[in-house]
Amino acid sequence: MKKLGILALALLAQASFAQTNRFVYQVTSKPDINNKSDIKTENAYLDISAEKSMFYSENRIKRDSIMKANFQSGGGRGFNREQMDGLRTNINYSIEKNKKDQKIIYKDRLGRDQYSYEEDRPLNWKILSETTKIGDYKVQKAETDFGGRKWTAWFTTDLPYQDGPYKFNGLPGLVVKAEDSTGDYSFDLMKNYKISDFPEMRTFGNVMKVKRTDYLKQQERFKTDPMSFLNSQRGGGGISPPRSQGGGGNQFSPEVRKRIEDGVKDEIKKSSNPIELK
Repeated sequence: MKKLGILALALLAQASFAQTNRFVYQVTSKPDINNKSDIKTENAYLDISAEKSMFYSENRIKRDSIMKANFQSGGGRGFNREQMDGLRTNINYSIEKNKKDQKIIYKDRLGRDQYSYEEDRPLNWKILSETTKIGDYKVQKAETDFGGRKWTAWFTTDLPYQDGPYKFNGLPGLVVKAEDSTGDYSFDLMKNYKISDFPEMRTFGNVMKVKRTDYLKQQERFKTDPMSFLNSQRGGGGISPPRSQGGGGNQFSPEVRKRIEDGVKDEIKKSSNPIELK
């Protein structure tokens, strides 16, 4: 009986350790370089387990949940357009950090397909002596230059994690706040709680594993000529718009082409101030 009791305690401790901790960050951004008064604010999750962490938009998971429910019902219910529009996100990417090999995997969607690359630039932090308190946490200041921006972060050792939002890691604690020197982007820890496991992330289209430099080239192609880029993604996932029935069967119909092109160009214009400038 004594051995059974010890085993039960060990299993309980293991189950407790296996839980995933969710940290909710408020992400503030000014994505339009020509309209800095257009400030976007939304929540993002940093889920941390013993093996890895994931950073992604709260709205993405909510939209995925609605789409999953609709598909499971046979698509008959349709989407509530107002509800889906209210769940738009400026955080279209997700970032996974693997604890064992210290790899950072960035995933984002270009057109119909999802592109994935391994981050190849280290974050070189300068840890300063300045300390303060943010919320319940005693924090210490650190600085780094990354992606063409100068970042200031405040990290705490009050929590047993060496992680942070976005690609931030490598500090001896959890990043509670991070902000770039221009005030265009900031991440602020709001709260945390335990969840049973990482949520399922819906993936549409093909998953293209590329080098970071190749991803940047594809991203530039998409921005320069979005329709040509979309037409080149043959066999991509998702629902394809109607195409013309003439000799150019690979082409979008003129009406759809113009609508998609205008929409994509408008989105690109509104995203002219990305979090990484280089």
